[in-house]
Amino acid sequence: MNKKIKLSAGAGVVLSGLIATMLYLRHTTVAVLEPRGIIAHQERSLLFFGLIISLVIVIPVFGLTFFIVWKYRESNTKATYSPDFDHSRIAETIWWVVPSILIVIISVVTWNSSHSLDPFRPIASAVPPITIQVVALDWKWLFIYPEQHIASVNMVQFPVNTPVNFVITSDAPMNSFWIPQLGGQIYAMPGMSTSLHLSASQTGSFRGSTANISGRGFADMVFTAKASTDLAFKQWVNDAKQSVDRLTFATYNQLAKPSSGHQVAYYSSDQLGLFDTVVLKYMTPGMEGIIR
Repeated sequence: MNKKIKLSAGAGVVLSGLIATMLYLRHTTVAVLEPRGIIAHQERSLLFFGLIISLVIVIPVFGLTFFIVWKYRESNTKATYSPDFDHSRIAETIWWVVPSILIVIISVVTWNSSHSLDPFRPIASAVPPITIQVVALDWKWLFIYPEQHIASVNMVQFPVNTPVNFVITSDAPMNSFWIPQLGGQIYAMPGMSTSLHLSASQTGSFRGSTANISGRGFADMVFTAKASTDLAFKQWVNDAKQSVDRLTFATYNQLAKPSSGHQVAYYSSDQLGLFDTVVLKYMTPGMEGIIR
């Protein structure tokens, strides 16, 4: 009777855990599981693929483990006792062939996805892409629109169904740029320029953040990524151009000073080469005198 009670209690704990997990997921938004862009959709498919492959391995292993433990328990005198057993062609075939097949499948998927989801690979589209330069600061994000001659802090907007070429660097400790509902993260490093191509498949506002701990202001280093209609984006650009604040080397130096919880800000920007100067200041002697 005690064993039955223990088994029932164990089963109850497992079932309660599963129910609690399902209720949590039902009432909680998991950004990576609710993609709003073509890259994020492909990445979610890879997550599900990895989950399925894992279950193909985990379920049989744990199932056999519990079966063996239960069947060959001390109290089960009906179980066959075979101390000299050391070979089974069926068992060896299974544990060599099945993992080999899984490895081949995983290798093919990894090879294909590594090329198709290369962050440096432009997104094929009939719509011309938009370029946005990103600078990770302590502890805020600066977005520069070189074609629109504007800039913004902790707010980035772009047209829906339009490829966005993010060119990313850092003027602070190494960081990581991430918009979970649109695609994976990529590192922002001082003295280097990296790229990330994303596209939103529907309008909306999405949470962006840093995925790399970078100091005491890390938790507040968030931004809003907004995908809008073409008309709304053009209106937003025109409004930003009317800003009385101009992004110059002087204003950039003030902006680059460490601060957390920075409010959204907009700048009209005619300072050509600002992004390149930020990158080169760590590589070229004398550049640090322009941006301190």
